[in-house]
Amino acid sequence: MATDITEAILQLAQERNISEDLAVKIVEDTLLSAYRKKFGSDENAEVRFDDSRRCVSILARKQIVDGVYNPVFEIELEEARTLNPEAEDGDEILIELDPKDFGRVAIASAKQTANKSIRDIRKDSLYAEYKDKEGEIIIGYYQRERNGTIYVDLGKIEGVLPKKFQSPREIYHVNDRIKALIYKVEKTETGLSIVLSRTHTDFVRAIFELEVPEVYDKTIEIHKIVREPGYRTKLAVFSSRDDIDPVGACVGLKGVRIQSIIRELEGEKIDVLKYDPDPQRFIKNALSPAEVREVIILDEGRHRALAIVSESQLSLAIGKQGLNVRLANRLVDWEIDVKTLSQFEEMGITSEPRAAASRLFGEGEYEDEISTISELPGVDETVAALLAQNDIEYIEDFINTDDEKLLEIEGLKKEQLDALRNLIDELVEVKIDEFDDTVDVSDSQAQADEAADGAVPERFEGDGGQGGEAVSPPAFDEEIDEDLFCPECGAKITIDMSSCPACGIGLSFEYEE
Repeated sequence: MATDITEAILQLAQERNISEDLAVKIVEDTLLSAYRKKFGSDENAEVRFDDSRRCVSILARKQIVDGVYNPVFEIELEEARTLNPEAEDGDEILIELDPKDFGRVAIASAKQTANKSIRDIRKDSLYAEYKDKEGEIIIGYYQRERNGTIYVDLGKIEGVLPKKFQSPREIYHVNDRIKALIYKVEKTETGLSIVLSRTHTDFVRAIFELEVPEVYDKTIEIHKIVREPGYRTKLAVFSSRDDIDPVGACVGLKGVRIQSIIRELEGEKIDVLKYDPDPQRFIKNALSPAEVREVIILDEGRHRALAIVSESQLSLAIGKQGLNVRLANRLVDWEIDVKTLSQFEEMGITSEPRAAASRLFGEGEYEDEISTISELPGVDETVAALLAQNDIEYIEDFINTDDEKLLEIEGLKKEQLDALRNLIDELVEVKIDEFDDTVDVSDSQAQADEAADGAVPERFEGDGGQGGEAVSPPAFDEEIDEDLFCPECGAKITIDMSSCPACGIGLSFEYEE
């Protein structure tokens, strides 16, 4: 019987918090290892437990033969009949063995096998336990330090906090309490490695989940976190519920929640801001605590934007060594250039790109403009294809084309053209700017007043951009005070101009006596 060995192994397994089924497997592997060490093979060995799993036997299965060739697998007929009188040649018989007869070397090998099995099982169970906790917060105690790496006592096992995952603000001493993120769990040749971190963005996320119940239950969601450990963290939050202020909930009443998080991060500054799908508003929020006057989108495709701030807010927007704007870049995933109003004016960016940016990312909701016939919802694809084949692809071209020319297109019918016009009238707002060939600058009352005063009324004409010739004005005794404006774009002009500086249209002036 191997009862003594079984009791010792089961007791050891219980001390190591190993289940009974695994302990029984360890006993079986231990006895088979001892048998294999003694006889060279365990192919014919069997391990059997009683119902209580406290008594165990190891048996050898042997073939009954008349003339033994291999004593490990065979037994003489006469010897077999001493164990079982009914044994016959060719039968198999199970012979119970005593592990004590295996010898000291076999028993020592069995002990090593048992210890290794217990270590492997414990490592597997710990791995399964802590692997599921990756990304969670754990609390341990400072045990020792070596080459900058801190070893943390986690109770069942020891964790490591590498130097690169430590905040530069933090200093630890023996037995200090350490709260850290389980960053990575992996098996090694020597056991289990649990890597901790206090610099990862998920560490900040986990702390917010602990301190802010609305973040934990997903009432408030964290869009993105960027961090410069030990210096500043920026956090963009939002909520799907209109009755909840996501920033206010994270800060807490009188800042009690955010102050608790700042203390845990050893005084690291935290900017909690509201996420906005509009990039202009999001960039403005991301540069907090600086106040941004305006955000201009320079290149939507390359994610380049310009933030305009006042002189007093420039250093705050950029931050120490560019930290604030660098974190804002990472948070919104845009390249942000910060300028003052005077610097922006020196850049010479015209109003046209600004107007385009306003149309693309304005305060109101933006809708894609329909310009081609094929983009019209519900349009007859056959009609759109026939028009496109005849170089009438845009709605504007269709409107400006005579019906007679349209009906000359093979395959087009008047009913189809009428249906297309009705569709355009329903879905597209067509704006037509009309200008008189001669535009009076002053109204009739102003002309009457000027005539009474002896002033000369004036008029100017736009030639549609064809570059009309300017007519030199007659000599004046008095300078005219009226402001003149281009009939095409509305830009301010003067009488000595031959073309509009804004749109390039040719100008000519007429003077009436």
